[in-house]
Amino acid sequence: MSHHLDSPIARQDIRLDITDLYLFRGETGTVFVINVCHSIAGEIPAPGYHPEGMYEFKVDLNGDAVEELTYRITFDARDADGKQRLVLRSITGAEAVDPNAAGTIVAQGTTGEAVAAANGVRIWTGKAGDPFWIEPDVLHAVGHAFQDGTLIDLSKWDAKQAKNLFAGHTIYSIVLEVPDEVLLADAGGNHRVGVWAVATLATDAGGWRSINRVGLPMIHPLFTQFNEDLGNRLNAGRPADDFATYGETVIKSVSGVVAANGTVADPRGYAEKIAHRFFPNILPYTVGTPAIFGFAEWNGRSLTDNAPDVMFSIASNTPVSLGIGKESVASKPSQKFPYVPAAS
Repeated sequence: MSHHLDSPIARQDIRLDITDLYLFRGETGTVFVINVCHSIAGEIPAPGYHPEGMYEFKVDLNGDAVEELTYRITFDARDADGKQRLVLRSITGAEAVDPNAAGTIVAQGTTGEAVAAANGVRIWTGKAGDPFWIEPDVLHAVGHAFQDGTLIDLSKWDAKQAKNLFAGHTIYSIVLEVPDEVLLADAGGNHRVGVWAVATLATDAGGWRSINRVGLPMIHPLFTQFNEDLGNRLNAGRPADDFATYGETVIKSVSGVVAANGTVADPRGYAEKIAHRFFPNILPYTVGTPAIFGFAEWNGRSLTDNAPDVMFSIASNTPVSLGIGKESVASKPSQKFPYVPAAS
């Protein structure tokens, strides 16, 4: 799982559980995608999007790990036909960090329908196929190793029997496409951005509680499968504080696995480099370029990038393969808006 069911807080209402963040070049601009409300947990009591929640794409335009641009999506309650009205807002400058900022309404519409704004921004929300894949035996072996500081034990695993835990499952997507001139209006000529997504829930006291925060894929499967308190804490806070808050925890975890593998003379030194690469937990992307989440470079994330193999192997400093890839996804992504797989 990239971010599915990643913490006790997220499991309380899967409408606010972001499973994945994707960021790539589309037909007319940069595409931001988050998926929520997955079917892996079984029957969904209230499918769709939480009417008391906010879903936000955060964009760092100058490399300081603080957002200068926020795209916020909110939803009304489901109607008799299961549709939800949505509002897309843009919040810029110093107000981009403020969950109470009113921002500017960019578009309004209904789930299941493509909505286009006058400035070329377009948004689609609705039920889709889950484009992510994971092998459950490899997943759990990785989680145990990074929790215990041991080798990733796959000695009893048969790669020929590898299967995709999420094959045939569905999610609810939020797909936002933003033209370059709109996205980079306040970037001062810089095309390198950093992106993360958050899902928050209104509190009885009038504030907002962070339920999920997602930047790089696979952070939670690496470090929180058996540490739920850490899972909750990683979903709060802000990227700029990540290394100071979680750096030592990740260094200890990574150095334990790397030492067990015996692949470097200085496991802690390697682990420190990895912790600095993982934090702040932000997905980097150069606007206008093809996305690739690979070993050599993290530049956005396409709907078909093999994030588990990449992150597991980098963190352990040894090759880790799931034995499956994009072919294991039941419904394939499209090259056309809204890009996400159709719900099977």
